[in-house]
Amino acid sequence: MTLRTVVPILRMFDEAKAREFYVGFLGFRVDWEHRFEPGLPLYLQVSRDGCILHLSEHHGDCCPGAAMRIEVGDIDAYHAELTAKQYGYARPEVGDTPWGSRDMSVKDPFGNRLTFTSAIST
Repeated sequence: MTLRTVVPILRMFDEAKAREFYVGFLGFRVDWEHRFEPGLPLYLQVSRDGCILHLSEHHGDCCPGAAMRIEVGDIDAYHAELTAKQYGYARPEVGDTPWGSRDMSVKDPFGNRLTFTSAIST
């Protein structure tokens, strides 16, 4: 028996804002999306490299305000990429933590906090 990948489900309330944030700003891509029928809530998967997230408009799937840590290979390069986009709703900063990582936190439009992290090089 082996445990595999964790795929968090994050609550969203507005499809356009979710796409603007996750695709336009963070650089994820939409892998697939599902609605039971037109006009019903959207459920979709976004990914970037090995990171997979599910975003849901369904009220029973999850609550807004989740927090997660996402490991990245080069936090400073990712920070530079995001800064260059001049996104109007977030300007995250990178900082060293007492536990030996460099972290950059950003909240999505729905109150979920994504902390991107990488080990401090020695």
